[in-house]
Amino acid sequence: MRVVLQRVSRGSVTVDGQVVGAVERGFVALVGVTHDDTPAHAEFLARKTVHLRVFDDADGKMNRSALDVGGGVLVISQFTLYADTRRGRRPGFTDAAQPPVAAPLVDHYAECLRREGIARVEQGVFGALMAVEIHNDGPVTIILDTAELI
Repeated sequence: MRVVLQRVSRGSVTVDGQVVGAVERGFVALVGVTHDDTPAHAEFLARKTVHLRVFDDADGKMNRSALDVGGGVLVISQFTLYADTRRGRRPGFTDAAQPPVAAPLVDHYAECLRREGIARVEQGVFGALMAVEIHNDGPVTIILDTAELI
């Protein structure tokens, strides 16, 4: 499972012209799922997301977590995080899990964020064509990948 975290001053997602999720200070989390991912992977990444210290303290040092600053998380499913670009010019997506596997794990990640104490967790619409607005703060972008962390 992969999560690309972008620290944001604000972020939103629009589907069919309607805003379906938005957060102010916090993260936009782009979430990709592969075939062997489990609920335990989602739980691990949610804990990592909540407690990752990438928000500034009073001295301007990245020493506070999303939980510390009352940040929200906008969760966006993104199968393209598992694009295979090793050959040719068109990426392959066979490493991305199919929707019946991926959708519940993306939802589980979002639910685990709530359980870990994030008050505002918003989500895009799985499988929809989404317009995601990201106001990257810093910019700060962190990649979490269970293949490297567990």
